[in-house]
Amino acid sequence: MSTSHKNLHSKLTLGGLLITLGIIYGDIGTSPLYVMKAILGDHIINADVVLGGISCVFWTLTLQTTIKYVIITLSADNHGEGGIFALYALVKKTKIQWLIVPAIIGGSALLADGIITPPISVSSAVEGIRTYYPEINTIPIVIGILFVLFTIQQFGTKLVGKFFAPMMLIWFSMLGILGLIQITKHPEVFKAFNPYYAYHLLSIHPDGFFVLGFVFLCTTGAEALYSDMGHCGRKNIRISWIFVKTTLVLNYFGQAAYLIHHEGQTLQSLGGSNGNPFYLIMADWFQPIGIVIATLAAVIASQALISGSFTLINEAMRLNFWPKVKIKYPTELKGQLYIPSINWLLFFGCVGIVLHFEESSNMEHAYGLAIILCMIMTTILLNFYLIMKRVKLYFIVPLITIYLLIELSFLAANITKFSEGGYVTLIIAMVLISIMTIWYLAKKINKNYTKIVKIDDYKKVLKELSADLSIPKYATHLVYMTNANRVDEIEEKVMYSILQKRPKRADIYWFVHVNILTEPYKTEYKVSEIIKDDLYRVDFNLGFREPTKISLMFKEVIKDMVKKGEVDITSRYESLNKNNIIGDFKFVLSEKFLSNDSDLLWHEKLIMNSYFLIKKLSLSEESAFGLDSSSVKIEKFPMVLHAPENIGLTRVK
Repeated sequence: MSTSHKNLHSKLTLGGLLITLGIIYGDIGTSPLYVMKAILGDHIINADVVLGGISCVFWTLTLQTTIKYVIITLSADNHGEGGIFALYALVKKTKIQWLIVPAIIGGSALLADGIITPPISVSSAVEGIRTYYPEINTIPIVIGILFVLFTIQQFGTKLVGKFFAPMMLIWFSMLGILGLIQITKHPEVFKAFNPYYAYHLLSIHPDGFFVLGFVFLCTTGAEALYSDMGHCGRKNIRISWIFVKTTLVLNYFGQAAYLIHHEGQTLQSLGGSNGNPFYLIMADWFQPIGIVIATLAAVIASQALISGSFTLINEAMRLNFWPKVKIKYPTELKGQLYIPSINWLLFFGCVGIVLHFEESSNMEHAYGLAIILCMIMTTILLNFYLIMKRVKLYFIVPLITIYLLIELSFLAANITKFSEGGYVTLIIAMVLISIMTIWYLAKKINKNYTKIVKIDDYKKVLKELSADLSIPKYATHLVYMTNANRVDEIEEKVMYSILQKRPKRADIYWFVHVNILTEPYKTEYKVSEIIKDDLYRVDFNLGFREPTKISLMFKEVIKDMVKKGEVDITSRYESLNKNNIIGDFKFVLSEKFLSNDSDLLWHEKLIMNSYFLIKKLSLSEESAFGLDSSSVKIEKFPMVLHAPENIGLTRVK
């Protein structure tokens, strides 16, 4: 782990706390914009409903966000990294195969949620303009703001966090102050700390039990909080949450105090068609300022999900859940990354959501269904993590049972949202689940049908080939990427390429293997001499969040070997050798295609055809390994699955 990254997680600093405000809490921090509005809807304001709603919100923030995520789940870090895939990488060590299911479902659901969080946050804030311009069309404004937000992602979360942090500090301070002003007028609102009011709400609210679907909106950002741990560090998140939760609770209770004072009325009668308790608690002179601050905060709210999406996709690639895509590292901090393709896919997805739903009130019905699925999956994986850590069962069983009951209740309450828009995020989640499942299964099939041979059987012929002057030299150094895990083994296709497809004579053959570890940050390598001066193998052990810049890494390995006198890389052509000219390096990559000789079952054919289609749209192998295309040769190999053993040919005279 780099020093800067290690410090990020081990040190508690004022700067770290501020950046955490800018990156982590946007989603959960802007929930006061729409939660109470969603709970009340068009119904007449009732004091018991208000107290019940605010009690539900408080206990949801306490049980779900504070205890489950901030206290317990943040402890389940993979060398400082968080998120459902990092958690899966930890529990993967248990060798329980089916745990891949909650990992894929949870990751897909969180990514799907990332497409609706920015539109609902920005729309909720921008619609405050209608207080002054009731007929204004906010859609172009929302899309314009989203475009700016996604454009600045390329500069990295460190820069984004520094820019956003002061704004979020102002935002949370505003939340607390506005709420406190109202609470001083009606301190009886503190009765809502009593969980009885939360229970009572379910029996008196017009929507009954299903009101929990709107209550749940107050904690949707909790999963992103965990996913973004690598961007800010656990200590910074935990300490800053004290401030964040305090201001959130003050604002929610302030809204409740205002609403109780106006019992018997409706939000529409208080604020027109866009009546929102968040804006109603503001003084008239402050509303324009509040709208501007809320709009900026809503833009920032999207940051947590966007950053989390980059993290998820990167981890999914390393775990063989997702096709390779280009990753950029805009800052010196390894935990902070930018994925252009995902960034713009999210943007266009957000635009689609805005155009489809138009109003934030419509988006509320689609929001929450996907993320609660992710939370349930996290709870399942967390159970096995706690078991793996040898936590006592008398602690695990009640804890997991309580959270499954809470989250399944939220899921049941959110089910009604399916027909009202929830189907959108579920469809997106299903598409993502399909891609991840196909990619994982195809990789598994690919691995099962890759024939491995012993290098010892080919040592003699390789040594003779290297010295056979009757064969034109293909390259001074010929490098093959290999997936064989053992040093004494190699794929049969590699030997076929060297010896049969077209005999490739080289002075030195190199087999390079990249092993992706379950921990995020490690860069190690090992060199094995198989045939002195003729064949070497280099094994790179890389953390699952390390960039695979094999070309640069390989050059460093060669430099180190030359420095130690382990290898001579000068050209063996006499005229070049005496002038110490370094020989050329040629990388050979194999590209598979599904052979017509394969005899597949229908589901295998569907998986493999889908896999090769997705592969065409993904990053090429040479780009994924960071290789210079001028020194790379791509060879196509047929992939034969279930080749028919007897095709029934009969020879005739």
